[in-house]
Amino acid sequence: MPDIVDRETRSRMMSGIRGANTKPELQIRKALHALGFRYRLHARDVPGKPDIVLPRYRAVIFVNGCFWHGHDCPLFRLPGTRREFWENKIRTNRERDAKVRSQLGESNWRHLTIWECALKGPQRLGLEKTVAAAVDWIRGEEEAGEIRGQS
Repeated sequence: MPDIVDRETRSRMMSGIRGANTKPELQIRKALHALGFRYRLHARDVPGKPDIVLPRYRAVIFVNGCFWHGHDCPLFRLPGTRREFWENKIRTNRERDAKVRSQLGESNWRHLTIWECALKGPQRLGLEKTVAAAVDWIRGEEEAGEIRGQS
């Protein structure tokens, strides 16, 4: 299926998509801060530069966009144009995510992934439930966790 906008418009639209400080990330950060959690952002000395680093709990949180990380939920759909490019892009993102999780484990960091579909879309949990689940995980002892939309 051909793209519905011209090449320059598509390029401008794609360059406007942020990789950090996204709306879901800001929602989670604001809610955790209101609950008294203090954290660092995108710490360069932690593998994968996590979105939120909680040194007191030796825990990191990634707020992942379902499209960019190829999540198996309704928010992910491979584009109809340049399929080979997008398949390669999503595959390399997934490989990098797996490598980062491995490095975090080796460095004794616990890691939580909050998927965009937990906050957006038809299967969303909502901000309150998502933050409550994140707080339970932070205060718990599980090495890894994932919060996603209802399936």
